[in-house]
Amino acid sequence: MTLAASPIRYPDAASRTVMTRRAWWLVVLNFLVPGSAQVLAGDRRLGRFGLGATLTLWTLAVVSLVVWLLWPAVFYTVMSTSLTLWIVAAVALFYAVLWVVLTLDTLRLVRLVKTAPSARAWVALLSVAAMVLVSGTAAYGAFIATTTSGFLSSVFVAGPSEPPVDGRYNILLLGGDAGPDRDGLRPDSIRVMSIDAETGQAVTIGLPRNMEDVPFNEDSPLHDLYPEGYGAIDGCEVDACMLNSIYTEVELKSPEMYPDADANGSEPGIEAMRDAAEAITGLEIQYYALIDMAGFQQLIDALGGVTITVPEDVPIHADETFTTVAEWIPAGEQHLDGYHALWYARSRHGTSDYDRMARQLQLQEAVLAQFNPANVLSKFQDIAAAGAQVVKTDVPQSMLGYFVDLASKTKELPVVDVELVPENGFDPEDPDYDYARQLVQEAVTPPTAEPAE
Repeated sequence: MTLAASPIRYPDAASRTVMTRRAWWLVVLNFLVPGSAQVLAGDRRLGRFGLGATLTLWTLAVVSLVVWLLWPAVFYTVMSTSLTLWIVAAVALFYAVLWVVLTLDTLRLVRLVKTAPSARAWVALLSVAAMVLVSGTAAYGAFIATTTSGFLSSVFVAGPSEPPVDGRYNILLLGGDAGPDRDGLRPDSIRVMSIDAETGQAVTIGLPRNMEDVPFNEDSPLHDLYPEGYGAIDGCEVDACMLNSIYTEVELKSPEMYPDADANGSEPGIEAMRDAAEAITGLEIQYYALIDMAGFQQLIDALGGVTITVPEDVPIHADETFTTVAEWIPAGEQHLDGYHALWYARSRHGTSDYDRMARQLQLQEAVLAQFNPANVLSKFQDIAAAGAQVVKTDVPQSMLGYFVDLASKTKELPVVDVELVPENGFDPEDPDYDYARQLVQEAVTPPTAEPAE
């Protein structure tokens, strides 16, 4: 009765057919329900432990899936904290080791010498392949979790979250270009991203770097120094009194104007640029993100390049004088590596600042489009390493989950682009900042349609 009732635990060891069939059952059960092979045919104590761990993992997975589907912001917030990521890494390593132990024990229970000779290699191969797949995936998950934790800690600050202003989050995006011919960094790309806190609808506002007479609000320390606008009366402390020079002047000449900047995860020059952007746009800016353009090259290489449509031939310069052309990026669809993408964004020969702004926006949108889960996971280590060098921001880690969820909504909606350039009636060299704020307000608070009578 016992033999008939328990053929897996008490098989007919003399029958190669029975032992081979049993071997396949044990290998498949170990893969599908780790621990079940031991419960049925081996050490039941080990089996119950493995089975309990498996059921616990399934429960956690189901709960996580439900939370992700119903409350994605909560899921992203929890999963973007360093403590959670380290717990995930520890759990993943535990399961990686457990599945190795259970697989090796299953191979012992199989008793390969009793199976058909033609099946032995296949049984062993499938067992090892399953072990590598499952345990290797868990181990890689632990690696991803620890790498992510390190990346988040190095990029995002630990601080309180800021509420939306008038229902929007406004973020200053700076593209830093610190060339060997420059005294300090000078933002080469300046943009404000205004995002509806509920819908994710985004408005991007391009600020030309050559804006003159840049205003400052009365609460800015720069207002007393430049009450009529930056350099409007007696010039400024650097060679060119333009928008992107404000960072350089404050950072190098008067960082004491913003004594709390470093403690808050920022820099005096960045805070000065924030004040300028607020006065230009009329928006209160809660956060900033500074992107190192040289590091941006590494990020694109880590992503495997970026595909864009080049509207016309763009020159690559032979030196930092931006006068001698070394080669051209031809018009048409091009897959650019980091070096060529960076030059596409910053090339000056025969083009205007406004052309460069358009190219930079095009490149930013293309890179963001390539940040899909498959691409990021497959190149995660390189992307995380590059990202830690590329981005400096004062977005607190506690807000990261919320912004990830908001970004998923933003990607589904068209982005409204407001460029403060002559084509839109705004002259950066003879600026009308009231008109600039009017354009911004029309974009972020479009008039509601009149109800039909």
